[in-house]
Amino acid sequence: MNTVFNKLRNLDAYPKVNEDFYSRTLSGGIITLVSSLAILLLVFSEFTLYLHTVTETKLLVDTSRGETFHINFDVTFPAIPCTLLSVETMDISGEQHHDIKHDIIKKRINAHGDVIESKPDGIGAPKIEKPLQRHGGRLDKNETYCGSCFGAEQSDDDCCNSCEEVREAYRRKGWAMTNADLIDQCKREGFFERIKEEDGEGCNIHGSLEVNRVAGNFHFAAGKSFHQSSFFFDDLISFQKDSYNISHRINRLAFGEYFPGVVNPLDGGQWTHKTSNGMYQYFIKVVPTIYTDIRGRTVNSNQYSVTEHFKDLEFISPNSHPGVFFFYDFSPIKVTFKEEHISFLHFITNICAVIGGIFTVAGIFDSFVYYGQRKIKKKVEIGKFR
Repeated sequence: MNTVFNKLRNLDAYPKVNEDFYSRTLSGGIITLVSSLAILLLVFSEFTLYLHTVTETKLLVDTSRGETFHINFDVTFPAIPCTLLSVETMDISGEQHHDIKHDIIKKRINAHGDVIESKPDGIGAPKIEKPLQRHGGRLDKNETYCGSCFGAEQSDDDCCNSCEEVREAYRRKGWAMTNADLIDQCKREGFFERIKEEDGEGCNIHGSLEVNRVAGNFHFAAGKSFHQSSFFFDDLISFQKDSYNISHRINRLAFGEYFPGVVNPLDGGQWTHKTSNGMYQYFIKVVPTIYTDIRGRTVNSNQYSVTEHFKDLEFISPNSHPGVFFFYDFSPIKVTFKEEHISFLHFITNICAVIGGIFTVAGIFDSFVYYGQRKIKKKVEIGKFR
């Protein structure tokens, strides 16, 4: 057994020196104190880094398909009334949505930017006692209401019971509502009175759009528009001014959910229009992004880059429609962010490196100081004997 212990003693890489051979100095104490403080500071720094998360970034080919995503927006138009402002979408698959009202909130604002009224954008007509029937007479007591579409019916059974339904029927036919003041549904809903009442006001519009995950566009149209042969026309001709001021401020525009560190370049952007009618266009490249936090919760979202362009309607097609257009397309590359801690073994390795490194450097420095002091002391003693 003693032989085994002796062999183990021979493996000792840390041989001990008898205390009788120690020589403790003032400089050594100072160096020990300074190095100890340096070790404590660096160990605390490493521990702080260990507690914080780091984000690992990867680039992958985006293979997702057949999905939808949400566009969240909050835009203010200081010079366009809410009644004349609509949201429309279109994508390369041919899907179109005109005058979207679901999940849309409009706030009427005055010239100073103060909110006058806030309400969801909705569809529907108020009930009145005797609206005009399709056959030309007024609604009788026991008769079911079926309003006229004013020549835009697609079949003998079609009914238009609100101003919106009449406008939609005109859209399908490709007609403009030049006879808007003669439409009973619009008159009884006070549609034109609202336009006159909101003259000189602006509008803040915010909400969310669910669209297909393909290239497309959404836009804020100045006036309720409809589509015919790839051109936009205005169906409020009798109320249209010579031009619409499409000045706007983008309070928020995000393609998908929020995640930590996301930067939306259009947030807070403002553009002032001082000349004639025009189209303001944003060309957006959307980058699919997956963010995974330290708890494993995954957020599927998007980042984007953007370029801007303004078209004056005086120098382009006379059928072009004034408004603010957002054209978006998807990048084939997907970005993934993953939060994670530094591994514990990496943390221990750094601590050992800090302690061992400072201890070694301090020992070397102390040796230089000690031997330097001895040389000086010897020279002094030799000088005395002379």
